[in-house]
Amino acid sequence: MSEQAHQSTEQASDDPVLAAYRQSIDNIDAALIHMLAERFKITQKVGEYKATAELPPADPDREERQIARLRRLAEAAQLDPGFSEKFLRFVIDEVIHHHERIREREQPGR
Repeated sequence: MSEQAHQSTEQASDDPVLAAYRQSIDNIDAALIHMLAERFKITQKVGEYKATAELPPADPDREERQIARLRRLAEAAQLDPGFSEKFLRFVIDEVIHHHERIREREQPGR
């Protein structure tokens, strides 16, 4: 880190207003991680159920309904709906990948 960047970082850490904002951001980030962990615990159970019930790992109709619903929520919350869709698609793709792995484990040879 350059000397100027180091001094800038030190000055920012001495700023109580900035420190308070950053603390709030850190708290929100921690909550997001915990919420994602809970979400993935539930989707793990969904994947296990789908494998047992021989249902496909993906449900494109539900995914599109969820994306549309969350885009509307994002707009109402003044969050970029494009960003929210990208984020949700990333999460959905990861969930589907997990469901595919569960199905392979539960139903070898399929």
